[in-house]
Amino acid sequence: MVLKKKEKLVCPNCGSENIIYDPKTGEYICKDCGYVIKIEFDLGPEWRHFDDETVDRRRGGAPLSYAKVGRGLSTEIGDTSEIYKLKGELKQKFMRMRKWHSRVALSAIDRNLKIALHELKKMVDKLNMPKYVEEEAARIYQKVVEKGLARGRNINTLLAGTLYLVIREYNIPRTLEELEKATGISKKDIAKAYRLIVRELGIKPKPISPADFVYRYASELNLPPEVTATAIEIIEEAKKKNIVSGRGPQGIAAAALYIAAIKHGKYVPLKKIGEIAKVTEVTIKNRYKEIINSLGIAEEIEKKRLQLENYGIED
Repeated sequence: MVLKKKEKLVCPNCGSENIIYDPKTGEYICKDCGYVIKIEFDLGPEWRHFDDETVDRRRGGAPLSYAKVGRGLSTEIGDTSEIYKLKGELKQKFMRMRKWHSRVALSAIDRNLKIALHELKKMVDKLNMPKYVEEEAARIYQKVVEKGLARGRNINTLLAGTLYLVIREYNIPRTLEELEKATGISKKDIAKAYRLIVRELGIKPKPISPADFVYRYASELNLPPEVTATAIEIIEEAKKKNIVSGRGPQGIAAAALYIAAIKHGKYVPLKKIGEIAKVTEVTIKNRYKEIINSLGIAEEIEKKRLQLENYGIED
């Protein structure tokens, strides 16, 4: 804290004229008794801080975040890196103070969140998710803890269930299998935690659309934009015929891409699509037949498919 003498004032508490000014807080303080005489608010521009500057002139802190304990407003005694620079008994004293402060200051909910938010960040990083997913998952998980749903349950399982809920809310094409691989928690347990959270918090999740997976699969298969656009159109037509309802979105998306690729003269092996979509060739074939028969394009698509498989060319 940088302190300097500012103007001639008299302390109303002790009568001292030994007054100092703190530019960070805008306070005039009596150096003898510690009485705060007055506070001045600086209405000037906000400052940024650069590494080569000796004085930090910033007045604002980091934005509030659900991904931090206490939304980033909790208090800590010193910084670990700074405390380690101290020597002997002083270092030990501050380490003890820091430890007991963290134990006393944090409630049971905050202690749970401290562990959970660290684990959540690791999950989000493994799945390569954007920051807003972590923020929303942290917000929902906090509600889970406040409602008492975390008591007696595995933290990581509840976090995975929360993350799956957010993934569905934001229409992000990730499956339970991918969550299972990233977290090491079985998809059965993740689904169970997801259903618990949805039920207890009264959330109505959005249905998963096959279209959400089309863009991702097309990108991994290096298919041109026109194929993707056609696949989306096929899915929309299939919805009107009630083919999509009750079927896995990955299988529908894979079959729609397969049909769209054939339409545009692009041959993509079923095995390759299945590996990316994480569905079997049999599933894709079944969805493929259902779609082309319902849309009345079976003859046209089958003819092109045979040509592409046999010769790799169009008419």
